[in-house]
Amino acid sequence: MAILKHRIKRVVTVLINPEFGTMTDFDKLLATAHAKGLKIMMDVVVNHSSNQNEWFKQSASSRDNPHADDYIWRDPVDGHAPNNWGAFFGGSAWEYVANRQQYYLHSFAVEQPDLNWENPKLRRAIYDMMNFWVNKGVDGFRLDVINLISKPISFADGPQLAGEPYAPIGPMIANGPRLNEFLQEMNDQVFAGHHLITVGETPEATVADAKQFAGLQRHELNMVFEFEHMGLDGNAAPELGKWNDQPVQLVDLKRSLTKWQNGLHGTAWNSLYWNNHDQPRIVSRFGDERPAYRQRSAKMLATLLHFLQGTPYVYQGEELGMTNAHFTALDDYRDLESLNAYHHFVETEHRVAATTMLSYLAHISRDNARTPMQWDSSLNAGFTVGTPWLAVNPNYAKINARAAQTTPGSIFSYYQRLIQLRHRLPIITTGDYQLRLPDDPAVYAYTRHRGDQTLLVICNFTAETQTRQFTALPTNAKLLISNYEDDHGNTLRAYEAKVYQY
Repeated sequence: MAILKHRIKRVVTVLINPEFGTMTDFDKLLATAHAKGLKIMMDVVVNHSSNQNEWFKQSASSRDNPHADDYIWRDPVDGHAPNNWGAFFGGSAWEYVANRQQYYLHSFAVEQPDLNWENPKLRRAIYDMMNFWVNKGVDGFRLDVINLISKPISFADGPQLAGEPYAPIGPMIANGPRLNEFLQEMNDQVFAGHHLITVGETPEATVADAKQFAGLQRHELNMVFEFEHMGLDGNAAPELGKWNDQPVQLVDLKRSLTKWQNGLHGTAWNSLYWNNHDQPRIVSRFGDERPAYRQRSAKMLATLLHFLQGTPYVYQGEELGMTNAHFTALDDYRDLESLNAYHHFVETEHRVAATTMLSYLAHISRDNARTPMQWDSSLNAGFTVGTPWLAVNPNYAKINARAAQTTPGSIFSYYQRLIQLRHRLPIITTGDYQLRLPDDPAVYAYTRHRGDQTLLVICNFTAETQTRQFTALPTNAKLLISNYEDDHGNTLRAYEAKVYQY
């Protein structure tokens, strides 16, 4: 492995975008957070940059400048793109630049050219940038699509789906040949010797992959964000990918989470999440946002997640039970992935009716997670006095942080109780996991064991009353937490969640 032991001279300038403040503002944020016992993780994107980055501007200007090899450039093949890869956000993954008479690779948007990790000078500059933030005192990194940084050497064509003009790029570039080498190098050059938390976003990663990236003795990352359970409600037509409006099947969800719980136990560490900036609101997706059920189902989903082994991640508004936005017009959306998908499937390919595609967007678009945070019931939910980038969800008058903090039994207070239990009970951190009722389409139940202690977690995923008997449950079992005020034993009410300790 070619570890960078010697510095390659290069000036790395780190700035704060003026739209978001100044470096002085960041220093104040960091100092204030640390004074309150909080830690700050940076979200770092090192697979690609903006095409407005000075590195790219110089790289695109000619083939013989100092930044010429900072990005992935290839010559045309028979007068067209180097291969048939399609970008994640639609269209070809290659863009032609006349100055170089070459194409550059962009796995995502045209404005996001991929960095060339085969270039040791480029890697050194990235590590210098990351060390700048480490020296500032940040406490960790979330590494965006980190398992895409090592590209295959051949750049061969990929398999295309029926009727689609391009091959999906994900399987072609994920978990590339030098990925582990690069992660170990990053660990050596940036993470080693510091008390940092590191989590990698890893699309296409399997349990076996995660054991490498986040193996306890691998010296790469602490944990990864896997995507498997987030893809279970994709369309039955493969060419439509994620675009769908149908619910996930609970048996599939159980199978996926169980595989990761058992697969990483004792060898690596799980990240636990329902929501992030790329996923719709979980109470709308896996729960029930109807007023009669929203709070119960949000608490049920929180219960299921927080008693698993791993580190839970709570996305802004999840602890309030924020819902999807339910936009009804294409003009309401800003997400490039959503807009491109609509234009492709509705206007270009004519595969999906406009009303159907809008239903898909309302269910699964990333913009559902990106509406302004709902702080209170004032103008724009207290998020801004200006005009927000996305419209505020109209339900903010009732669903907001101020209301949650002043309402007994709120979803917010329930999350607080769950977090307190995780701090108090070592069994949640170290206990093993066993799925119960694997083929039950309505109830998710599992146990956690540590020594002579057991936790039984029971979650009803439906609005209907269910009856289940757990014969191994001793008479002295203690009800540890529930989203109902009383216990009806074998009867599970709508979206009921309860945890027994014995």
